[in-house]
Amino acid sequence: MRLYLASTSPARRALLAQTGIEPVLVAPGVDEDAAVASVSAALGRDLTGPELVAMLAVEKAAAVADVRVAGSPVDGFVFGGDSAFEVDGVLYGKPHDPAVARARWRQMLAAGGGTLWSGHCVVDRRRDVVSTDHGPGGAGRTGTVPPVRHVDASGGGPLGVAASLTHVAPGGSELVAAGDRVVAVDSAVLTFADDMSPEEIEAYVATGEPLEVAGSFTIDGRAAAYITRIDGAPSAVVGLSLPVLRSMLLRGFGVAWHDLWAL
Repeated sequence: MRLYLASTSPARRALLAQTGIEPVLVAPGVDEDAAVASVSAALGRDLTGPELVAMLAVEKAAAVADVRVAGSPVDGFVFGGDSAFEVDGVLYGKPHDPAVARARWRQMLAAGGGTLWSGHCVVDRRRDVVSTDHGPGGAGRTGTVPPVRHVDASGGGPLGVAASLTHVAPGGSELVAAGDRVVAVDSAVLTFADDMSPEEIEAYVATGEPLEVAGSFTIDGRAAAYITRIDGAPSAVVGLSLPVLRSMLLRGFGVAWHDLWAL
């Protein structure tokens, strides 16, 4: 069974490959800044962290769900993901510029840490399945991934199904199902080292690693030594929460994780 990754992120691909899944990578071509600006303007306010990452995850998955890949229609599941880092109520995306990355690191260290929001959307495009039959709900013990909640996306206004994920608490997660898709937000609360020096910030930014990643750091790279604690799934900090993705497939579509392994 194929999993199409609506992303060209090496980190997300590597994360899935480590678990035995070899995704088909397809660039979604979504103008993220324009999409966020459009929805924010329609709402008359800024998006919350959960809203932003859920909305962009849906946009990316939807952009790939009905394209042709290598001349053939998509046949399998399409995954779209997005991440943002929140510090003291301010959302940080990719800094792009070294000066911005340095400033963000100073702000993150002053705050002591922040919340990494990770948005997920899985769209069912299996061509041998007539209709999507959302699978077992699962009770979800305390401290584990919660059950899937069924919602009506038509009532979400400009946010669509993402409107149902507005109030996820830092360190928590939530899953909703609507039609042929399951959408989820997971989060992890990070604590940074309290003795990181300006010289260390300068040296890290000079590597170029933090410039094209949400929050200006990567847990699977050089910044790992500067992160002292993670409350949540470590994989969510990399770019997608593996426990949440597994639950989306199992509870949303009745598909076991090992069914996606490249054996």
